[in-house]
Amino acid sequence: MSPVIETEEHKALRSAVAALGKRYGRDYLVQAVAAGKPPTELWSEAGKLGYLGVNLPEAYGGGGGGITELSIVLEELGAAGSPLLMLVVSPAICGTVISRFGTEAQKQAWLPGIADGTRLMAFGITEPDAGSNSHRITTTARKDGTDWLLTGRKVFISGVDIADAVLVVGRTEDARTGRLKPCLFIVPTDAEGFERRPIDMELSAAEKQFELVLDDVRLPADALVGDEDAGLLQLFAGLNPERIMTAAFAIGMGRYALAKAIEYARDRTVWKAPIGAHQAVAHPLAQAHIDLELARLMMQKAAHLYDAGDDMGAGETANMAKYAAGEACVKAVDQAVHTLGGNGLTREFGLASLITAARVARIAPVSREMILNYVSHQTLGLPKSY
Repeated sequence: MSPVIETEEHKALRSAVAALGKRYGRDYLVQAVAAGKPPTELWSEAGKLGYLGVNLPEAYGGGGGGITELSIVLEELGAAGSPLLMLVVSPAICGTVISRFGTEAQKQAWLPGIADGTRLMAFGITEPDAGSNSHRITTTARKDGTDWLLTGRKVFISGVDIADAVLVVGRTEDARTGRLKPCLFIVPTDAEGFERRPIDMELSAAEKQFELVLDDVRLPADALVGDEDAGLLQLFAGLNPERIMTAAFAIGMGRYALAKAIEYARDRTVWKAPIGAHQAVAHPLAQAHIDLELARLMMQKAAHLYDAGDDMGAGETANMAKYAAGEACVKAVDQAVHTLGGNGLTREFGLASLITAARVARIAPVSREMILNYVSHQTLGLPKSY
């Protein structure tokens, strides 16, 4: 089946998740933010219904699907006004890495809980001084007998307060060359020497952001995920789904904002006809819809390639999808707020907070400029400036 034409199963999944999202909606998320609580009820119900683990293997309690299915779940929850940010992290990044590269014991320990929502794993890659340059990561792991000792700092790590563990990207020394190479470690959040500090964000989100300090955190040998010599491959296996899921998050948010604006433009009458009858109002909304649909097509292509095992093809398209979705989301939210005028800035209509939220898709997990660099070098073959 072509990724352009959705299967009946995918259509059914879309409508089922949309119905769940509608039951919770934007009000639920706004209340969670106001109370300073994570969206536990929605997360638990989505887990019980099997939506959180659609991409994970059936042998470990998952749905046996792929990122294609998981992106549908996040997009539809977002379009209903209640996206779950940790879907990007726990099942998409961590679940994918463990199911592809973990030992049997690691899979048994983590995948069933990630799939049903009873266990949650955060992901730690970003560092204060590394930014988008993952080669500058300074979190290092050194051997102490059979154990590992992990030391370093991480920033902008989502949901650490509700996570059981963090999948941390560190570096180990290659015995032959002395060079540092990337490795992934499962670090329990209650480990000695593991400290978290909340980052005070202007962004209104149910999931909080943290800085982590790892001070000689002692980990057993089996905390290492996958082959010590294939860390980069394993890392990118998690980063492509992250980009695809960020695109789904952005497309869902854009669709939610656009739907609000369309409803308002149909009903709001200032002169003789509803404002939506005027092309100055209607055309920008039509353009926003087109851009969101185009971004979704690239997201579907990226998910299709990733699920088919084409990591190289997925790398290019996942970056493009994330870029397109971020741009489309920002424009859709901006136009939605503008359509409502002063009402677009009121708490009653709930669109103004999306202005800040929409920017996230342009910044995280990788900036649009770094994506343009990727496409310049990898796709167009242009030389690097760095």
